[in-house]
Amino acid sequence: MEIPVTGFIVNHDDAGPNHSHILYITSWDGRPTHVHEFSGDTSVEVGHFHHYAGKTEPAPSGVQHCHDFCTITSVNSGHKHTIKGKTGPAIPLSGGGHVHYFEGFTTVDGSIPHVHFYCGTTGRGIDTR
Repeated sequence: MEIPVTGFIVNHDDAGPNHSHILYITSWDGRPTHVHEFSGDTSVEVGHFHHYAGKTEPAPSGVQHCHDFCTITSVNSGHKHTIKGKTGPAIPLSGGGHVHYFEGFTTVDGSIPHVHFYCGTTGRGIDTR
Protein backbone atom coordinates (compact mmCIF):
# COMPACT_ATOMS: atom_id res chain seq x y z
CA MET A 1 0.00 0.00 0.00
CA GLU A 2 1.40 3.38 -0.99
CA ILE A 3 0.57 6.55 0.94
CA PRO A 4 1.43 9.89 -0.71
CA VAL A 5 3.59 12.04 1.56
CA THR A 6 4.97 15.54 0.94
CA GLY A 7 7.58 17.44 2.90
CA PHE A 8 11.20 18.50 2.82
CA ILE A 9 14.56 17.29 4.14
CA VAL A 10 17.00 19.42 6.15
CA ASN A 11 20.65 18.48 6.67
CA HIS A 12 20.90 18.03 10.45
CA ASP A 13 24.61 17.43 11.06
CA ASP A 14 27.57 18.11 8.77
CA ALA A 15 30.05 16.28 11.02
CA GLY A 16 31.68 13.91 8.56
CA PRO A 17 30.42 11.01 6.47
CA ASN A 18 27.86 9.92 9.09
CA HIS A 19 25.79 13.11 8.92
CA SER A 20 22.01 12.88 9.16
CA HIS A 21 18.92 14.53 7.74
CA ILE A 22 15.55 15.40 9.25
CA LEU A 23 12.35 14.89 7.26
CA TYR A 24 9.62 17.45 7.91
CA ILE A 25 6.29 16.13 6.64
CA THR A 26 3.75 18.70 5.40
CA SER A 27 1.02 16.30 4.22
CA TRP A 28 0.16 12.64 4.76
CA ASP A 29 -2.21 10.81 2.40
CA GLY A 30 -3.28 14.14 0.91
CA ARG A 31 -4.16 15.75 4.26
CA PRO A 32 -2.16 18.65 5.78
CA THR A 33 -0.31 17.64 8.93
CA HIS A 34 -0.17 20.84 10.95
CA VAL A 35 -2.79 23.60 11.36
CA HIS A 36 -4.11 25.77 14.23
CA GLU A 37 -7.61 26.87 15.17
CA PHE A 38 -8.12 30.56 15.92
CA SER A 39 -11.07 32.66 17.10
CA GLY A 40 -11.94 35.90 18.82
CA ASP A 41 -13.86 39.15 18.69
CA THR A 42 -12.96 42.27 16.75
CA SER A 43 -12.73 45.75 18.23
CA VAL A 44 -15.96 47.72 18.67
CA GLU A 45 -16.44 50.22 15.84
CA VAL A 46 -19.58 52.14 14.82
CA GLY A 47 -21.37 50.60 17.84
CA HIS A 48 -20.77 46.89 17.12
CA PHE A 49 -18.16 44.10 16.92
CA HIS A 50 -17.87 40.80 15.05
CA HIS A 51 -16.89 37.27 16.08
CA TYR A 52 -14.53 35.22 13.92
CA ALA A 53 -13.24 31.64 13.89
CA GLY A 54 -11.25 29.46 11.51
CA LYS A 55 -8.24 27.23 10.90
CA THR A 56 -4.87 28.34 9.57
CA GLU A 57 -3.34 27.03 6.36
CA PRO A 58 -0.97 24.07 6.92
CA ALA A 59 2.74 24.51 7.67
CA PRO A 60 5.55 22.05 8.49
CA SER A 61 6.04 20.86 12.07
CA GLY A 62 9.39 20.91 13.84
CA VAL A 63 10.87 24.01 12.17
CA GLN A 64 10.26 27.73 12.68
CA HIS A 65 7.26 28.71 10.56
CA CYS A 66 4.26 30.99 10.13
CA HIS A 67 0.75 30.21 8.87
CA ASP A 68 -1.51 32.07 6.45
CA PHE A 69 -5.11 32.50 7.62
CA CYS A 70 -8.39 33.75 6.20
CA THR A 71 -11.97 33.74 7.49
CA ILE A 72 -15.21 35.70 7.38
CA THR A 73 -16.62 37.40 10.49
CA SER A 74 -20.12 36.99 11.86
CA VAL A 75 -22.85 39.19 10.40
CA ASN A 76 -23.54 42.11 12.74
CA SER A 77 -25.34 45.37 11.90
CA GLY A 78 -26.23 43.90 8.49
CA HIS A 79 -22.71 43.20 7.22
CA LYS A 80 -19.60 41.07 7.62
CA HIS A 81 -15.85 41.52 7.08
CA THR A 82 -12.98 39.38 5.80
CA ILE A 83 -9.98 38.68 8.02
CA LYS A 84 -6.81 37.65 6.21
CA GLY A 85 -3.13 37.60 7.14
CA LYS A 86 -0.08 35.68 8.30
CA THR A 87 0.66 34.63 11.86
CA GLY A 88 3.87 35.44 13.64
CA PRO A 89 6.47 32.70 14.24
CA ALA A 90 5.82 29.77 16.56
CA ILE A 91 5.81 30.54 20.31
CA PRO A 92 6.85 27.39 22.25
CA LEU A 93 4.67 26.28 25.17
CA SER A 94 6.15 24.92 28.40
CA GLY A 95 4.19 21.66 28.16
CA GLY A 96 5.15 21.10 24.51
CA GLY A 97 3.62 22.33 21.28
CA HIS A 98 3.31 25.95 20.29
CA VAL A 99 0.92 28.78 19.37
CA HIS A 100 1.15 31.79 17.03
CA TYR A 101 0.25 35.46 17.60
CA PHE A 102 -1.80 37.20 14.91
CA GLU A 103 -3.24 40.67 14.40
CA GLY A 104 -4.57 42.94 11.71
CA PHE A 105 -7.50 44.90 10.36
CA THR A 106 -10.61 43.60 8.63
CA THR A 107 -11.73 44.63 5.16
CA VAL A 108 -13.74 47.87 4.85
CA ASP A 109 -17.48 47.11 4.93
CA GLY A 110 -20.81 48.33 6.35
CA SER A 111 -23.38 51.03 5.52
CA ILE A 112 -20.97 53.38 7.31
CA PRO A 113 -17.69 52.08 5.82
CA HIS A 114 -15.30 51.03 8.58
CA VAL A 115 -12.71 48.44 9.66
CA HIS A 116 -12.19 46.52 12.89
CA PHE A 117 -8.92 45.62 14.60
CA TYR A 118 -8.41 42.01 15.67
CA CYS A 119 -5.65 40.14 17.48
CA GLY A 120 -5.11 36.93 19.35
CA THR A 121 -3.16 33.74 19.77
CA THR A 122 -3.95 30.55 17.90
CA GLY A 123 -4.73 27.32 19.69
CA ARG A 124 -2.13 24.57 19.97
CA GLY A 125 -1.22 22.95 16.67
CA ILE A 126 -3.55 20.24 15.38
CA ASP A 127 -1.94 17.14 13.86
CA THR A 128 -4.37 16.24 11.09
CA ARG A 129 -2.80 12.91 10.13
